[in-house]
Amino acid sequence: MWLAESGGGSNLLITVAPFILMFAIFYFLLIRPQQKKQRQRGSMLNALQKGDKVVTVGGLHGTIAEISDDTVVIKVNDVTKLTFDRSSVNNVSARSDAKSEGNA
Repeated sequence: MWLAESGGGSNLLITVAPFILMFAIFYFLLIRPQQKKQRQRGSMLNALQKGDKVVTVGGLHGTIAEISDDTVVIKVNDVTKLTFDRSSVNNVSARSDAKSEGNA
């Protein structure tokens, strides 16, 4: 009787092992890289500052004129300023030198 019980336990392990393996593959190939991208994007959005040259999700290029917790005002040319949600900034094309200007 004892042999029959141990055989059933190993059968369960063989049945569950492919699912565990598939989850591990999905985690390392899909879930983990996506979380890493989200963390990088969040740190980029938190590091935005006045004077940064940015590109929005819609493809608009401009310079940050004003910034608050959830919005940014992007200066497109000398006259035009547009307000966007902070999350609509896709990437930063050039950082401002605000830190170095403060030390000079």
